[in-house]
Formats: sequence, structure tokens, C-alpha cells
Amino acid sequence: MVRLTDGAALGAARAAVERELAAIGAACSRFREDSELARVNARAGSAVPVSTLLIDALEVALRAAELTAGDVDPTVGRALELSGYDRDWRELRDAGSARREAPAVVARTRPAWRAVCVDRAAGTIRLPARARLDLGATAKAWAADRAARAAARAGGCGALVGVGGDIATCGSPPAGGWLVRVTDDHRSDPSAPGETVSIRDGGLATSSTAVRRWLRAGASMHHIIDPRTGAPVRGTWRTVSVAAADCTQANIAATAALVRAGAAAAWLDGLGLPARLIDWEGRTTLVGGWPAPASPAATPPGAVAPAGEKVAAA
Repeated sequence: MVRLTDGAALGAARAAVERELAAIGAACSRFREDSELARVNARAGSAVPVSTLLIDALEVALRAAELTAGDVDPTVGRALELSGYDRDWRELRDAGSARREAPAVVARTRPAWRAVCVDRAAGTIRLPARARLDLGATAKAWAADRAARAAARAGGCGALVGVGGDIATCGSPPAGGWLVRVTDDHRSDPSAPGETVSIRDGGLATSSTAVRRWLRAGASMHHIIDPRTGAPVRGTWRTVSVAAADCTQANIAATAALVRAGAAAAWLDGLGLPARLIDWEGRTTLVGGWPAPASPAATPPGAVAPAGEKVAAA
């Protein structure tokens, strides 16, 4: 999704976004046999020559692990594979709304992010033996940030880019900000339960355990892994949405919140990040200045603000 403050620039902006996403896909996709990341995973234990783009992406992911004390760990690739997420999620059997939890431990893997070696001078990445990278918790949001900047440059105007539900902005917004519909699934139509907010700058990310679910050994699985168990997180929120200075930071926080479960709201509030957390009974927890439905209260610049006369709540 690409939105601009100058519709006449859409062609140039869209082309710039497509080039950015294609480059990041070729570097970072776990599901492309010809990607650089697939080559690094296949040669774990060896130093593998890679592009600067993949090094940049991995450094973002390793920084996320450091900032979240390992809750957002790029070395959970093996755990995802063993849980059944070994191909593009659209190819997995849809588990619908099934909520039978996965076994407590699916993959006996040990977090290895501290042992990943990035040698920028040599242009190489070396993983510990048997480790597998998955950059899903950071690369998509990082791609949205880069694509928004590319669109704004190409169009010479304000831009919003959405990549799989991760929202990034660059440049001056339209009057009233960019209107964004927040739901469990970014593919939902406007009638789905959710909330419409406006953002003036920065990014907005939503992570959910209600979508990207599949069945394995009769259990409903999802893609948010707890690095401490190697299994999909249990007893957590259905959906967490976070606004931050950019989409990458927002997505890191939203993913970590799902891993932190009951401790997430206080953690996000302590960081001052506007966030909306929905539990499996549909109850909503708002922290960090996220606007209450129909609230006229102002929010700090760059944060989410109420959109319109009335905001529908989940």
C-alpha cells in the first residue's frame, strides 16, 4: 500500500517502493531458495559473503534482540521450522479460529543471537552451527521504513507505505494526519472490529497471534516464538498495536509485548510508547497515550491521535 500527499507522483513513488521491497526480499527472505539469508542459513558455521543490505538488516535484528533482552530473537528460524512454519505461511493449512495451544516445547533450540558474527569490513556473516536466521520480526517493518523514505524522495511529497500491516511514514502528512484502520488482520475489510486512528509521522505496527495460524500435530500454532521455550508463545495477547518513531521500533515493541504477555502493558507504558493490547476475550488495554475510542484528548506529536468524530473500538 502506498499513499501520497500528491497523487500525481504515485507512479514514481510506487516504482521506488517496488525496487526497495524486491531488493530486501532477495536479501532477507527465509522462503526463497535464492536469497542471501537462505545461503547464510545453509552454511551455518561458516563465514558467508553477503551484501551490505543483508548486513544492515541483520544488525537491526540483533539490536532488537539486545533492546528486548532476547525476546525478539533472529535466531529462532529453526524453532519456526520445527513448529511447521517451513514455507510461506499462505501455503500452510489455515487453522481458522482454533485456539488449542501448542505443546509447551516444540523445538529444543537455544537462543544464539549473541554468537552471530557480523564482519562488516569483510562483508560476511557467520552463524553458529545449526542456527537458523528468521528476520520476520524486524525486516518487514524495516522494509516499510525504507520504502516510505524511497517513496517520499521519488514523489517529492509526504508518503505512507504499508507492508503486510506494518505502516511507515515519511515527510509532511495530509491535514489531520494519515488515517489508519487497526485490526487483528490488515487484510480485513472496513467492517471488521477495530479502531481508526491517525498518525502524523513515525510508524505503526500490529502483531497478532490470531492470524498466521496453522495446525501441527493437532495443535493450533502461530508465528510468534518464545525464544526461551522454542515454542509459540502461550497465554498472551491476541493482538498488540504500537506507535513509535519509526515502524521498525514499533514492530520490535509489539512483538516483544506478545512474548512478555502479562508484563507487556507495564513495559510499554514505561517506555512511553502508545499501544493498544487486546486479549482473547476482546478486552482492550490502552497505554502510553493511545487514544480511547471517541476521545478528543490530544496526543504528543508523532504519536497516534483520534481520527474523526468517533472511533470504533474492538
